[in-house]
Amino acid sequence: MKLALIGASGFVGSALLNESLNRGHAVTAIVRHPDKITLIHPNLTVKAGDVQDADAVARLVAGHDAVLNAFNAGWTNPNLYNDFLNGSKAIEQGTQQAGVKRLLAVGGAGSLEIAPGVQLVDTPEFPAAYKPGATAARDYLNHLRQNTTLDWTFLSPAINLTPGERTGTFRVGTDQPVFDAHGESSISVNDLAVSVLNEIEEPQFIRQRFTVGY
Repeated sequence: MKLALIGASGFVGSALLNESLNRGHAVTAIVRHPDKITLIHPNLTVKAGDVQDADAVARLVAGHDAVLNAFNAGWTNPNLYNDFLNGSKAIEQGTQQAGVKRLLAVGGAGSLEIAPGVQLVDTPEFPAAYKPGATAARDYLNHLRQNTTLDWTFLSPAINLTPGERTGTFRVGTDQPVFDAHGESSISVNDLAVSVLNEIEEPQFIRQRFTVGY
């Protein structure tokens, strides 16, 4: 497949880039700073792009089979909430303008339900430093759920998303975190990438959110 990967130089994006190339897909990596991607691969094209500009996104993703959105507005960004929400909406709009039907967006775990009617981001224990980004991702998911044109999927990682090996073995859920026998909800970024490419290659969650964990 021809995949447009937005945010390819980030923590999640770089794992998605490696997994996509290892599976034989052709990838256009769309990043703010192309010099951050030093990988050279025959199936990789690197392009600079402004995700806040829907028209620019449309030009960059046109002709691709799917768009993978791993955009992160920056955890220390004082305007994180607005930049994430506006950027995510512009990516969605640009994808639609370009006539690309498939969009998979990686969001956060904050919108997962920790109890009936209670989302993780609204609990007292949720770290304040992550709240603007988590709230933005939750609000974007609510927005995305109104889109009946794109074949979209939204992925919420496990509560603990960490560096780690690629095992290819994990469990899949929908709106509640996946916990292991010790009450932990975790996934390595490389296994998260596996779950994304599995969904792109064999869709199971069209116009739905899903999550993964060990």
